[in-house]
Amino acid sequence: MSDAAQLTITEVRAAAEAVKAAIDRHLQAVSSTVEAGGPAVVNAYEELAAAAIAYDQILYEVYDEVTPFEVPGDETGGAYRGPENPEAISVLIRRDYLISDPGRLREQAERVDESLTPGGGGGAGVTAAIGVLFGEYEPDEIAARSEEFGLEEGDSTLWVSASEPSDPGDWLPEPFDGADPELLICRFDVSEVYDDDVDSYEG
Repeated sequence: MSDAAQLTITEVRAAAEAVKAAIDRHLQAVSSTVEAGGPAVVNAYEELAAAAIAYDQILYEVYDEVTPFEVPGDETGGAYRGPENPEAISVLIRRDYLISDPGRLREQAERVDESLTPGGGGGAGVTAAIGVLFGEYEPDEIAARSEEFGLEEGDSTLWVSASEPSDPGDWLPEPFDGADPELLICRFDVSEVYDDDVDSYEG
């Protein structure tokens, strides 16, 4: 292993140790402060946030991996390299669903499109129903009514990235090729992973 590679790994480990130390200081501040949101807690929170961002960034640079940490107010992890005043933005959204009730999914689609064969036919019935529903309803409405459509919500993420102005139809053939982490202004993630972490901490 080269000296440069060894140095880089050492830097990652140092960043990880800084996060651990910041967690200890934050816990100490929280547990010993009577006033919620007191100066000691705020300072410890900011130190923890800075340490987590630094660790996340160097982990990505060295290992191309990220952490599950979310720091309010700096969802980019400090890695933004785009223009300060972008001319345009792109909003990329991914939502995952488990098809929990195929029968209900087909029933909802049949109400919209009477040409569908009642009850569907195996997988083809489900795929046809999905096409009908997502063609009829906005994605936000499907998210809000997912249980009604026989879907169970999974993880979701929303990215807001700086982009260049484009002519109509320019990027449609390859719509997701421009997902550059260095142009990411902010992101918002929803996952049961975070909920479980919070529950275990609070419990």
